[in-house]
Amino acid sequence: MPQKKKKIAAPKAVLNRRARFDYELGDEIIAGLVLTGPEVRAARDGHVQLRGAFVSVKNDELWLNNASFSLKLNQKGETDRSIDTSPRKLLANRKQITALLAKKKDGMTIVPVKLLPTGRFIKVVIALGKGKKLYDKRETLKRRTQERDASAAMKRY
Repeated sequence: MPQKKKKIAAPKAVLNRRARFDYELGDEIIAGLVLTGPEVRAARDGHVQLRGAFVSVKNDELWLNNASFSLKLNQKGETDRSIDTSPRKLLANRKQITALLAKKKDGMTIVPVKLLPTGRFIKVVIALGKGKKLYDKRETLKRRTQERDASAAMKRY
């Protein structure tokens, strides 16, 4: 009797929910990410955090800074992990990079929004963002609670 193949769950995208709260996001670009083997494994397992991460430009190249990859240590029987926040190079077209540089000079910030480990390559969605003020953040929280209360009231009736 043939054995059934086990279904492997597709890796889920890692979201940076804080970016939507802290910034007004604009244009999005999907860029590749240069990773080593253990970093790829951490990304596919979902052991990545993008909170506090940002994109900088050095020598006309994009670099992802402050993204936390929780790497497995290669010790037998150990489940220890080390956190690596070193900068990683992003791969994008020259036209995209120059467009981002022009917007960055206007005071915009480049923020990673989500990490996509699906498919053969691991990609990062980066967006241009303008920082929100404290009163804008309060307004966002207020609007969210009002929407939540309204949907709860609609469910009751």
